Amino acid sequence: MIGIGVSSGIGMGKTIIKKEPTIKLKKNHIDNPEREISILNDAREKGKEQIEALYQHAFNTIGKKEAGIFRAHKMILEDPDFFGQIESKIKEEMVNAEWAISEVANFFIEMFEAMEDEYMRERVADIRDVTGRLIKIVLGIEDTDLSNLTEPVIIVAEDLTPSDTAQMDRKKVIGFITEVGGKTSHSAIMARTLEIPAVVGLENATELISNGDYVILDGDTGNVIINPEREVIEEYSRKREEYIEFKKKLEEMRGQKSITKDCFEVEIAANIGTPKDVEGVLLNDGEGVGLYRTEFLYMDRDRLPTEEEQFEAYKEVAVKLEGRPVVIRTLDIGGDKELSYLPFPKEINPFLGYRAIRLCLDQTDIFRTQLRALLRASAYGNIKIMFPMISAIEELRQAKGILEDVKNELRSEGIMFNENTEVGIMIEVPAAAVMSDLFAKEVDFFSIGTNDLIQYTTAVDRCNGNIAYLYNEFHPAVLRLIKKVIDNGHKEGIWVGMCGEVAGNPQLIPVLIGMGLDEFSMSASSMLRARWIVNNLSKREMEGLVDEILKLPTAEEVKDFIAQNVNIN
Repeated sequence: MIGIGVSSGIGMGKTIIKKEPTIKLKKNHIDNPEREISILNDAREKGKEQIEALYQHAFNTIGKKEAGIFRAHKMILEDPDFFGQIESKIKEEMVNAEWAISEVANFFIEMFEAMEDEYMRERVADIRDVTGRLIKIVLGIEDTDLSNLTEPVIIVAEDLTPSDTAQMDRKKVIGFITEVGGKTSHSAIMARTLEIPAVVGLENATELISNGDYVILDGDTGNVIINPEREVIEEYSRKREEYIEFKKKLEEMRGQKSITKDCFEVEIAANIGTPKDVEGVLLNDGEGVGLYRTEFLYMDRDRLPTEEEQFEAYKEVAVKLEGRPVVIRTLDIGGDKELSYLPFPKEINPFLGYRAIRLCLDQTDIFRTQLRALLRASAYGNIKIMFPMISAIEELRQAKGILEDVKNELRSEGIMFNENTEVGIMIEVPAAAVMSDLFAKEVDFFSIGTNDLIQYTTAVDRCNGNIAYLYNEFHPAVLRLIKKVIDNGHKEGIWVGMCGEVAGNPQLIPVLIGMGLDEFSMSASSMLRARWIVNNLSKREMEGLVDEILKLPTAEEVKDFIAQNVNIN
């Protein structure tokens, strides 16, 4: 059976099946809404107590960064708007508390699932976890206990919530298998953090695997083998030993430069969403932040963040990174990411509509506030400003014009900022890639956003299951555009980075080295592996392979060519 490998390593052992109790909610008409609201509030308080206990347990056993998810869960329980909607539904529709919780939860779940941004889609797990906890408390249902495992096991579940992973005895868990999830789902992130092999997205796993089965899972390939023959067990035992040795090699990468055998040096950086993510960057020896997604400052609140709130967030990241570069993307809201307090027009295709730089150039008061905060924070570290969704030179010039106006304001007010702050753009729209020779004359750097560049170049909605197979990072057209952007940037003497998922893809890192990419930005947990790959390559050899790769007509041929011709062992 094949799922999605999300956390490297080989897991071998007996299984325990974790199945959630079947809860059939009924919509009941009630006569006393105040009683239901009282039940809701009691459940809310009990939920807070449980989550605080989980936070403390996770803090002590896993770490502060990983425990932070429960602070986010507590914020949901403290959100007056969220609970205001539940209370309103109880009062207006005269329905029972658990039904109202479920209905409001489903509203938010559908909203987040419709978003293109994978990070935002995965927040559905947080909403499900918190509201599921509330409903169980209301109904008096006890959670499955994973804290008292008696022997090492591989956990097989439909999904694993943050609460599940926080309470489990990590010393007894040798692997995860889940039916749902992707590379950025909570269970995947937690598995990588705990360095536990994991496979997700394995349909019907809880039906196909029984309690006590002996299972092998490969966290790289996604392969799962049930009750294997002795020869297979021996084969995977050897693979497991090889992986343990490989992990030792990765640890040796700490403190080293990211440099090829023929002395081509690159920067291995991380993508982050909040200041607390810097901890993971430093823990994994990152050389900077290649993408700070500022939109998360604007979400989960009922008003725009003030200049001071933004300044403190940007400053915190800059100070913690102690001079390492921090590329901060200006507000990328709209499309799949809407704000409850900011009206958006109804659009047939919001991903091609009023979003990102287009919104900022229209609502310049929002844009100017953010630019003021960014420039002020630039006095405290190596901040670089990046504009997203640029598709025309006019947009870039207008954005730079507003930035210059803000600089003049700060000068007149006597406020310090870095006069030499670098300004760049994300290359995520094919028009920008095609015109990158002209854009390169007007900016200090490019950062290629492959997630959208692939989607727009291939005209594939990667959230559409019917055509998702066409969304392919090995597509020759995408690789040709990437090469064009890098070449055009270098001709004008600017550096070129990449902050999409492709930057952390072990199969494509050699290709990108051959193309001359200067900076790779990825999830923090992937950085040491990326450095190891870079340090075992020759740029000159990779350049020759790139010439051959760009002649190939299909994504499959590209992938096969890389597999056959790139050996970094």
